[in-house]
Amino acid sequence: MASDRTLSPRIVRLDPPQGDPVFDRPRPDRLEAGNPLRQTWSLYESGPLGLSVGVWACEVGRWRIVFPADKAEYFFVLEGHVRLHDAQGGYTDVVAGQGAVIPAGFEGAFEVLTPVRKHFVVIEQPGA
Repeated sequence: MASDRTLSPRIVRLDPPQGDPVFDRPRPDRLEAGNPLRQTWSLYESGPLGLSVGVWACEVGRWRIVFPADKAEYFFVLEGHVRLHDAQGGYTDVVAGQGAVIPAGFEGAFEVLTPVRKHFVVIEQPGA
């Protein structure tokens, strides 16, 4: 008979990423400035929860973002400076030591003013 200990969910410690990241760039039709190289290290995925956690780094640049109604992101800037522009012309700066939430349905632009490295938590809940 299995003990309760083997049935309990396990804590996942998020150590600094090891290995190679996934590299990409913003889609050309969304670019507004530069063509920044982005790096993503996935540290934890939970399909049933629609949860993705990791580290993301990016060069200077700016591109349009459109979050679907079922996707939101919390992030915490470890180094660098980002600016999130909303569709109404306002913006929010987030620098090292600060976090922010990009809410579901957000449309605007993501701008990296100085090279950035951040932790991210994305939740996608289709049909929610």
